[in-house]
Amino acid sequence: MHTRVRDMFGIEFPIFAFSHCRDVVAAVTNAGGLGMLGAVGHSPEGLEIDLAWIDEQTQGKPYGVDLLLPASYADTGSAVLDRDAVRQLLPPEQQAFVDDILRRYEVPQLPEELEAAPVRISVAPDRVATLLDVAFSHPIRLVASALGEPPPELVERAHAADVRVAALAGKPQHAERSLARGVDLIVAQGTEAGGHTGTISTMVLVPEVVDAVTPTPVLAAGGIARGSQIAAALALGAEGVWCGSVWLTTTEAETHPAVQQKFLAATSSDTVRSRSLTGKPARMLRSAWTDEWAKPDAPDALPMPLQTMLVIPAQHRINRDATHEGSGGHELATYFIGQVVGSLDRVRPVRQVMLDLVTEFAESAARIAELMER
Repeated sequence: MHTRVRDMFGIEFPIFAFSHCRDVVAAVTNAGGLGMLGAVGHSPEGLEIDLAWIDEQTQGKPYGVDLLLPASYADTGSAVLDRDAVRQLLPPEQQAFVDDILRRYEVPQLPEELEAAPVRISVAPDRVATLLDVAFSHPIRLVASALGEPPPELVERAHAADVRVAALAGKPQHAERSLARGVDLIVAQGTEAGGHTGTISTMVLVPEVVDAVTPTPVLAAGGIARGSQIAAALALGAEGVWCGSVWLTTTEAETHPAVQQKFLAATSSDTVRSRSLTGKPARMLRSAWTDEWAKPDAPDALPMPLQTMLVIPAQHRINRDATHEGSGGHELATYFIGQVVGSLDRVRPVRQVMLDLVTEFAESAARIAELMER
């Protein structure tokens, strides 16, 4: 897999791994790929701790940081709010709806010390800038905008620090707008992907984006959990791949054990695009939670980040109860995951996943070469 992005970052394999878990990030980087830490939920102090740990584990090997930079969002006035302040910000209808879900599914209250925990979300520019201050104090090699075009000042700051900039795109037009901002890398993310996605499939999107931004390198994202899918992505014109879902069933992953077991049992038909966790369409495992928000009488999801602030306390209660199979929390539990969940049928270490991806890629490439010789 000798591609330009491999040379750009000095990595062995052009496999980029998005994860909220520092253990996965470090393990992928140490296995020859490039780990990307999703930092939107971090406090500046927490990000400092995680990046210092990654530095120690990776010993100079490349990694990066991924942030949400949405073009539109609701300003909450503060990055950290206590529960009373959150409830004052949110419409009563949505609060009553969530409270009713928890009541009907008999999800227990949290212990008092956990109930009082503040709610944190960082999507406003000033709060993202604080996280970037932390990130740029470490030897990151890539910063990615996962939602929205990166602002020019971010691109300028990154380039001044010899850091590359990537932007995720669900349409060719998104890619062109990010390219105009000066990014170095486009991630063409199809609707199969977990998390925030558009509606165009990876097979269609990747060549369209490649055509739109050539000669800027493109990574393919969405529906990639096997080496044969990497081979397909490169055949479409991509210079590497961006994977997220495949790491959620690794031994290093931060995935809730009950949710991980749900992933292992799921088929590729068991995901939905829902606004129920973030306020923007995001693909996740279908559960009683997503079904409740899809009912005709359900209220509209709130804009980002208000929806996240609305549901974080509920999700804490649900996840705590989800360990009891058959409980309401277990029925409601969900997480972001792509359609490749149907291929994730066992728990493996990150290093084994990387080995399997590369081995199957080589086998697929050899098969294509053989077909060309016939």
